[in-house]
This record gives sequence, C-alpha cells and structure tokens, in this order.
Amino acid sequence: MSDLDAVTRLEAQVRERFGGTDILMNNAGIQPGSAMFGPLANWQRVLEVNLWGVIHGSRVFAPGMMAHGRSGLIINTGSKQGITTPPGDPAYNVAKAGVKAFTEALQHELRNTQGCKLSAHLLIPGHVFTGLTSRGRTEKPPGAWTPDQTVDFMMERLEASDFYILCPDNDVPRALDERRILWAAGDIVENRPALSRWHPDHADAFAAFAKLAR
Repeated sequence: MSDLDAVTRLEAQVRERFGGTDILMNNAGIQPGSAMFGPLANWQRVLEVNLWGVIHGSRVFAPGMMAHGRSGLIINTGSKQGITTPPGDPAYNVAKAGVKAFTEALQHELRNTQGCKLSAHLLIPGHVFTGLTSRGRTEKPPGAWTPDQTVDFMMERLEASDFYILCPDNDVPRALDERRILWAAGDIVENRPALSRWHPDHADAFAAFAKLAR
C-alpha cells in the first residue's frame, strides 16, 4: 500500500475482474515502534504504510467508485493514538493523526460532490488483539476485544451512518474515551502544556476530570 504503482495496478485488476469496487477498507498498518530521535527508517516506514497507504488507496480507488454511480463506502482505520497522541510512539501517532485529518477531508469532499453516493468513515479501534498488538502473546488479554467484536461494532455503527466509529473495549468504555478526547482538546483551549494528561502538574486534575465519565 505504500507503493502508488502497486495500488494503481491493484485497482485496475479489481475493476477488470469484479467490475469495480463498492467497499474499500484501508486497513494496512504496522507498528515497529519509534522514538523522537530514533532510527529514521522506522519513521519513514510507518508513514509510508499507515498514512500514505490510506491516501494512496483512497485517491486511487475513489474516482472509479464515484464514476460507476453506485452507493459505496470507504473505511479508513485510524487510532485513538491519532487523537489523544500519548507519549511513546510518535511516528505512529503522527501517521494516525494524518489519517484522521485526511478522512475528514475526504468525507467533506464526497458529500459535496454532486451525484456522489460514496461516504467515508473513520474506524477508531480500542484495544484489539491482533498480530499487530499481540507482542508475542498467544492468549488474548482480558481487556482486549477480538477482531470479530470490532467488526461487529463497526457494522452496527455503519448502519447508523456514523462517521467516527469510536470503539470501546473490555477495559475502556466510551465515556472514558470521551473524557480523554475532551481533555486533549482542552490542552489547546485552556493553554495547558502539551500532553498535559501525562504532565505531573496536571495528573490530579485529569484524574478528577476522568471520574466524571458517565
């Protein structure tokens, strides 16, 4: 998905074999880990796959999907790390923040294109036990959802026409996710230090704020 020519060939093959695409899900992702001043290769690879893969997939497939005039969906897999940007893996956060911004712009473009029957959606998973997140474990942690649970939730929210598909898991309910997201936005509005949720001067204030989760 990081190779534009390869994605272009894939679209042509799908169009020739199946007559076009009705549902596109840009879900390819890697997470080798990154540090602010760590190996540049990690940054480049994460951005190539996790961000440019989504951009390439959407830009290559969407025009043909629009042209054939059928209803269709483009679903891009984001992450809560692209919204609250916790410390620890900055390259992944940057990529997923870009996916959020790109998918918002894509949906705006689609809904303002006359005759377009496509819609874009941002999947925001919780903790899901997959090959990406297993980190050598063979058994699902109690707090994680299975991929099937995540897909079932996604399908339910697509039926409801949600753009932001914010998934809970067995540890974090939606109400707590909402408080974390609101706090992250509040850093700007309240002019707090960057990532104040993890700043010692604001830890108690965030803990009190999080307790208000409904």
